[in-house]
This record gives sequence, structure tokens and C-alpha cells, in this order.
Amino acid sequence: MPEFDWRSPESYKSLQDADITDIAWECLRRNTEYRREYKVMIANSPGGEVTADFRRRWGISFRS
Repeated sequence: MPEFDWRSPESYKSLQDADITDIAWECLRRNTEYRREYKVMIANSPGGEVTADFRRRWGISFRS
């Protein structure tokens, strides 16, 4: 997998046609606190499930 260069405009070409949820996810996945909490939550969840409290805290909802 190529290394992502955040300074290169080429790295963001895929986001040119992104909708707001794509951009929100891009920001959230880079948040170190979110990543740390997710890792701990999954490790402590019996089925590796995302909890309602976690979704609420981070503003995550899943479309069905």
C-alpha cells in the first residue's frame, strides 16, 4: 500500500466528489483519540461490537 502524503494534492483527488459523510469519516479516522477508544472498546467487547455509547459519543450512525 503506498504511503499517503497529506501535503500532496494528488492524495485528495478521491475526495473531490465526496459527500459530507465521506469527509466526516476521513476526519474521524485520523483522530487519534477516536482510534484509541475504538481499539479499547473492541478489545473489551465480547463480540467485538461497537457500543451505542461509543456511537453516540462520536456521532456515528449506520444506515440500514
